[in-house]
Amino acid sequence: MEFGFSQEQQEVQQLARQILTDQVTPATLSAYDEYDLPRFDNDLWQRLATAGLVGVCAEERYGGMGFGFMELALFIEEIGRSIAPVPAIAHCVSALLPIQRFGSEKMKEAIIPGAIAGEYLLTAALTEPLNEDPADPRVVTALLDGESLVVSGSKTAVPFASQARHILLAARSTTGIAVVLLDSQASGVTVNQQQVSSFEPQCELVLDAVRVPLSSVVTLTSGAAIMQWVGERTAAAICAHQLGATECAMRMAASYTSQRQQFDVPVATFQAVGHRMADCYVDVECLRLTTYQAVSLLASEVVATTEVQIAKIWAGDTGHRVSYATQHVHGGTGIDREYPLWRYCLWLRQNEMSMGCSSALQSALGARLAEGEALFN
Repeated sequence: MEFGFSQEQQEVQQLARQILTDQVTPATLSAYDEYDLPRFDNDLWQRLATAGLVGVCAEERYGGMGFGFMELALFIEEIGRSIAPVPAIAHCVSALLPIQRFGSEKMKEAIIPGAIAGEYLLTAALTEPLNEDPADPRVVTALLDGESLVVSGSKTAVPFASQARHILLAARSTTGIAVVLLDSQASGVTVNQQQVSSFEPQCELVLDAVRVPLSSVVTLTSGAAIMQWVGERTAAAICAHQLGATECAMRMAASYTSQRQQFDVPVATFQAVGHRMADCYVDVECLRLTTYQAVSLLASEVVATTEVQIAKIWAGDTGHRVSYATQHVHGGTGIDREYPLWRYCLWLRQNEMSMGCSSALQSALGARLAEGEALFN
């Protein structure tokens, strides 16, 4: 049995790495530090769209490459490796994938071609104040009124909401959970800027009786299952991003300790340094294994709730440990703003917090194991 990546998957990964290596440098990233500019490189995004990578998982009839979630995850892993300022997860995973999977044919034809061509951005609002479950909206409500759905409430930490033309979100109604594709310029939509540790543009989305036409409604009743589908793939994509970022930070530290000398020998030869780097390597490889396992199952439309939970735990813990270890072995250089490691450490922390508290995740997984839900798919 072949466990490696196919030639096509390797080519997708190599193409993404080549473009991102050429276009993303510490100098280009410095322009977005401390919110000096919105952290979105439109020129890079257009180049990725022209190369077909934005539409890597879109069907060929809409102009996409026609690949699946595994190829998309490999692309996002390269985004993490370069911490590129582009909305790959929000656009490609959280919004484009569910539109292609659950949207009407009319919605697909209207949205997908322009989205993969880079003509406009999509995003999804998955969290509410004090509620991180996208499948169980409690703050945003919807009321059917004639040929429209009237949506009110608020979502928080919506990535690239200021730049996006459409925002996918769920709302609670009397008939169930509705999922809509919201026009960000519609009357009653207010976007308030928020700040996060990675400088990614995120916003609070406030909805005041926003009328959404039924043509922009994905479902009126079965939104819980759809949003769980979206949430699991978004979480797996963040794990892939974390994998790329942790591996790059680890290799940066390995290179530095091999060149930095004390007592006329590289510090990498010191036992304590070697042990810390070995621990980083084990962590990164475990994250790789758990992430690829979750992604491969999701790509095959197999139930992977347990595998996603495990990958999330490893993504948070690996990011935490690798961040501390790489800063430690760098010494003062690790926190020097002239050296690129600090940006990776911010992203590792951001992804860790996005995954949620590891102890809470372990508790939830343990509860599912105790009930027999996590033993078999």
